[in-house]
Amino acid sequence: MRILLSNDDGVLAPGLNALANALKTIADVTVVAPESERSGFSSALTLDRPLRPLRLSNGFWSVNGTPADCVYLAVNGFFDQEPDMVISGINSGANLGDDVLYSGTVGAALEGRFLGKPSLAVSLCGASVKQYTESAHFDVAAQLVCQLVENWKELQLPLHNMINMNVPDLPLSGIQGFRLTRLGKRKRGFSVSTVEDPRGRKAYWIGLAGDPNTLEEGTDFHAVNHGYVSLTPLQTDLTSHEALPGLTEWLNRNQGN
Repeated sequence: MRILLSNDDGVLAPGLNALANALKTIADVTVVAPESERSGFSSALTLDRPLRPLRLSNGFWSVNGTPADCVYLAVNGFFDQEPDMVISGINSGANLGDDVLYSGTVGAALEGRFLGKPSLAVSLCGASVKQYTESAHFDVAAQLVCQLVENWKELQLPLHNMINMNVPDLPLSGIQGFRLTRLGKRKRGFSVSTVEDPRGRKAYWIGLAGDPNTLEEGTDFHAVNHGYVSLTPLQTDLTSHEALPGLTEWLNRNQGN
């Protein structure tokens, strides 16, 4: 199996390195990742300047673009052979609930899915506060990813679906197993913080994401909070099928008015 590996924390991120080392034991791995952190870039593509891939001494490819750029470039002809699968991660921090709409980690996996490749996004919940220390359990998450990849064919995902995987930042002995989940919801995000630069001009920091709205059983928040690895299937169809009957009824009543 040929696996394309990317992320949004940047080509030097510890989670990327841990996952690459683990996946190399079961697959041929190629790493193409942003040259620096690109968190929150979702599925953005760079259209106003050229991309310039640079091969690093460890064999990883660094790109001056977004996570989705990296996948788009790698799958669409930069290499002689296309990958069999796209994996994005391991992100330092959770991508739960509404996070998936902003996440560059998920965006890279979605780009792989758009291009017809089985895709997986992986995040280590709680790791962001200790991103560059050895205490974050990236090795555990990487081991669990390998386990999932080896059984991928049994998942039988529908076309244009991918998996969003969130792993509690725990030792392997603390992981309770896998849980199939749906996306939870977050409360409103925290307020924008106002600061003043050295020249007296106001500047603004986007606030932190809101806390979970509920820890309802069956959601990704609930699973991770109870020590389970959350596996949430995501689709690219954003149509609100729930809204269609009511809107259809309204349209039929007002047709021709």
